[in-house]
Amino acid sequence: MSQVTKQCLLRRSLLTLLLAISNVALAADRPNIIVMLADDLGWADVGYHHGDIDTPSLDRLASEGVQLDRFYTTPICSPTRAALMTGRDPIRLGVVYGVIMPWHTNGIHPDEHFMPQSFEAAGYQTAMVGKWHLGHAQQSYHPNERGFQHFYGHLHTEVGFFPPFANQKGKDFQRNGVSIDDQGYETYLLADEVSRYIRQRDKNKPFFVYMPFIAPHTPLDAPQELQDKYKDINTDLKPARSATTDDTRKIAKLMLQPSARPMYAAVVDGMDQAIGRVLQTLDEEGIADNTLVLFFSDNGGAAYSVGGADNVPLRGGKGDTFEGGIRVVSVMRWPAGIEAGTKMNSIMTAMDVFPTLAAAAGIETKNRRKLDGRNMFPAIADGKKIPRKELVFFASETPIFGQFSLTAFNDKWKLVQEITQDQQSTTVTNYLFNISKDPNEYNNLASKHPDVVAELNQAIIEWRSLYPISGTRSQLVPPPGWRAPKDWSTYPIPLEDLQSGPAPGMPPAFALKPLDRMHGERGRLIYDCQRQWWLAGFCTGGDNGPNEIKND
Repeated sequence: MSQVTKQCLLRRSLLTLLLAISNVALAADRPNIIVMLADDLGWADVGYHHGDIDTPSLDRLASEGVQLDRFYTTPICSPTRAALMTGRDPIRLGVVYGVIMPWHTNGIHPDEHFMPQSFEAAGYQTAMVGKWHLGHAQQSYHPNERGFQHFYGHLHTEVGFFPPFANQKGKDFQRNGVSIDDQGYETYLLADEVSRYIRQRDKNKPFFVYMPFIAPHTPLDAPQELQDKYKDINTDLKPARSATTDDTRKIAKLMLQPSARPMYAAVVDGMDQAIGRVLQTLDEEGIADNTLVLFFSDNGGAAYSVGGADNVPLRGGKGDTFEGGIRVVSVMRWPAGIEAGTKMNSIMTAMDVFPTLAAAAGIETKNRRKLDGRNMFPAIADGKKIPRKELVFFASETPIFGQFSLTAFNDKWKLVQEITQDQQSTTVTNYLFNISKDPNEYNNLASKHPDVVAELNQAIIEWRSLYPISGTRSQLVPPPGWRAPKDWSTYPIPLEDLQSGPAPGMPPAFALKPLDRMHGERGRLIYDCQRQWWLAGFCTGGDNGPNEIKND
């Protein structure tokens, strides 16, 4: 080896070492991040919205941070989580109309890039503590395969607040794929685990923690002292102004069923206490100033009879695309980077979280497919107004199969569609609101602006045509005879027992594009299909890598 070659190799080695040292130093200066997600929290059920439930921890976050006053999610659970994790519109992912049920075998495509993967690549420690609900049938859908180095919690929803933490009578509580028997109130267990993780972290690296509660989702339950605290809370709530929701309340009263409101309030209080434990841990560790905490609900409050939530003055609730179903409680606190006691009024969605947090932390998003979300950090940190001219779309088919709630909206107009499909007919009811002037949706302007209705209706049709035809639907019961496992930690098929790539499907490859085109507005056969008018409606892009688009 020549002397010149040796010197080149030495310079390269020194450069590599300096880059490594620089990256470690840079990572150490980056903010820690905690994303907390409530499950079905009502707009009116926090103290800083003048609610009658004690939420001092959330009130503290609001006073020490920014209220994200127009934060929007999908009307139901799994789609919001999919949007959060990928920064992509869940219509593309095949998870919109219904949630991922225990008997489903689908999840989010393993080729989709998840937010924690970008943070992990930037030197972050990553952990998830709580409810997953984004796929469980194959290991490729598991949190540990989606960028979370540590996972403590549940693959499903509705596991209960006390042991045995089961879904469909199958045990669902694990740590990194291994079933566990931790005892106690579920909400407090999550707080203890996050606090333990923070205390035992590698202090030379920042951390990214995702903390999705099951609270305050049904079936509601709480420690007795919290139940006693709210036994006399007001249960005479104002109407939600959503027919389905209000009808359930009337029927419950006629049947002399006890109100869910007292137990719901107890569960919300317990969640707030758990948040307080984590905030106290940050204080004790001396890292609160440089830890960005984002909190929001996965959808509007479950205001129907058994849910107990209150979204007033917003209209509707969970499952609706009225504001009460999609405009949610949200706050962000980062003392080192955000002015305290402010409010951000620009529209922000769950899809925007990934690019926003990446910008705040100064890391690169590693996605190959284009993000649908926007970086909203300039609006949060600097008060910059970011207008929303392009449309936001949401949908739900839950709980009634063939009964859809849809919306398309921007800063000015909002169209809500209620569609009921019977065997030989379809009924469409349109509600058009000037949402900038009528945020609580009292004045239906559909008859006065038929041109606007027609334009937004066509946009919804085109948006819905992106949906994979095998995506989720509202399926509240399993296929006849389906049986659940005894322990869900054993359920995912291991990676070594799976094929190396996605299954091709039944049609031969040459027939896929013509068959996809023939489906038209009904949906897509080809994953992430980008239909082009100049190709007579045929796809570009799709399931395989060459045509994937890197986000700018």
